[in-house]
Amino acid sequence: MRMPRRGLVIQARTRWLLVGLALLFSLVLLMYLLECAPQSDGNGSLPGVVGESMGKEYYQALLQEQEEHYQNRATSLKRQIAQLKQELQEMSDKLKSLQEKKTPKVNGMNYQGTKEQASNDLLEFLHSQIDKAEVSVGAKLPSEYGVIPFESFTSMKVFQLEMGLTRHPEEKPVRKDKRDELVEVIEAGLEVINNPDEEDGQDEDDGVGERQLYSENDFIEGYYRTERDKGTQYELFYKKMDGMEYRHVTLFRPFGPLMKVKSETVDISRSIINVIVPLAGRTEAFAQFMQNFRDVCIHQDKRVHLTVVYFGQDGLSEVKSILESVARETNFHNYTIVSLNEEFNRGRGLDMGARAWEKGEVLMFFCDVDVYFTAEFLNSCRLNAEPGKKVFYPVVFSLYNPAIVYANQEMPPPVEQQLVHKKDSGFWRDFGFGMTCQYRTDFLTVGGFDLEVKGWGVEDVHLYRKYLHGDLIVIRTPVPGLFHLWHEKHCADELTPEQYRMCIQSKAMNEASHSHLGMLVFREEIETHLRKQAYRTNSEAVG
Repeated sequence: MRMPRRGLVIQARTRWLLVGLALLFSLVLLMYLLECAPQSDGNGSLPGVVGESMGKEYYQALLQEQEEHYQNRATSLKRQIAQLKQELQEMSDKLKSLQEKKTPKVNGMNYQGTKEQASNDLLEFLHSQIDKAEVSVGAKLPSEYGVIPFESFTSMKVFQLEMGLTRHPEEKPVRKDKRDELVEVIEAGLEVINNPDEEDGQDEDDGVGERQLYSENDFIEGYYRTERDKGTQYELFYKKMDGMEYRHVTLFRPFGPLMKVKSETVDISRSIINVIVPLAGRTEAFAQFMQNFRDVCIHQDKRVHLTVVYFGQDGLSEVKSILESVARETNFHNYTIVSLNEEFNRGRGLDMGARAWEKGEVLMFFCDVDVYFTAEFLNSCRLNAEPGKKVFYPVVFSLYNPAIVYANQEMPPPVEQQLVHKKDSGFWRDFGFGMTCQYRTDFLTVGGFDLEVKGWGVEDVHLYRKYLHGDLIVIRTPVPGLFHLWHEKHCADELTPEQYRMCIQSKAMNEASHSHLGMLVFREEIETHLRKQAYRTNSEAVG
């Protein structure tokens, strides 16, 4: 690209040389005419003494001075012309050398110029960014605080963990760059699916007719997270309305253009989920849980097994009666009840529920009786857990105390109407690790729960850390179809100091939003203000 600029410089200098030579020729001609002019008599001299003394000698001195000036100028131009000729020769030699090296052989391979080599180097660097990122292999992390969670999105909304005081747990992307980013990613995923490479191994439908094409309307959900020193990872899922197969595309933006990592077909039509619920007492909550289970798992999904691990004898007969009633009304018999006559221990209950399954490999969902989930969540559970590869740790949206959230109403609305993602209705429970989807073999391989832990909370974190210290990928993201219903918490005196602190923290976080708690704290001040306002209004009316 430098050759054209040097050519222009040479042309400009040549032009100035010609102009200089023309001027020099004109001056020489002028001097010749003056020298050859006929002699004039005294009357032609300048008047007075000055004219007589500065006649011919004055003009000769002036012409001599001008001649010396243009001789120096001509010498300078000749020197510049010589330099230009030398530079032109050097550039010609360099061009010839580049042409000779246009297709060098490196390790027996021909490369077409330095531009292609630079492009290859860039691609090699971008692929190295993918290899460094936690895309295909999990990274060993020191604690639960080291994991980079995903954020989930649909074509219309983003579900985010970090809200601060201005953002919302569920919102439409307001910033143009975020909207454009997600639109570009969804379209890039469609391009990968509709125009597959040979390495994707995708055949046309049954080998007959045209391949099935996907559109923006087939996009179901996606997850993304950014490793600040590597790039952004996107997990995208597409599905036809009348099909059971999902198309899963992984993309990675290594702070540059999107790069396809893989494209695969995910068939979840035969994927059974074993929902394991540890329980002690709380039969009313269990009856509510079974109503949700009936609607979602029995009537909609139809690929779920329920395992209830019950501690103690008090309430056991009522729990059995609820299960038998549901079985009679829906002809559902895919459930197991495990009875343990001992003190409640959540880790122990989930461990017993996992080991009670005797039909080989199965996907497990560790659940609580206060959790409400949708059919879409069950599919997310299937899509984000893979034996020997990935475990799914969704972030639950925890609902606040409805008596505070709906204090201005006579009574709280039905549970189904409380399931909204708003600041004053709940929060993403990003400090909780109890709800998880993982395969039975992975759970047993890492050693399951620490059964020495008694009581509330810590056993979930211990299991989570085991996966973080291993090679499996941990998918951590908020999901819109998983809710924790509010219930009164009691922090027992028997808990260890750490467990008690976590219990109190959870209790405080669960009660109400920042603004609603503020209204409660300053209730007296607000009531005093309202009384003063009412008194002032009445006084003005009387006056």
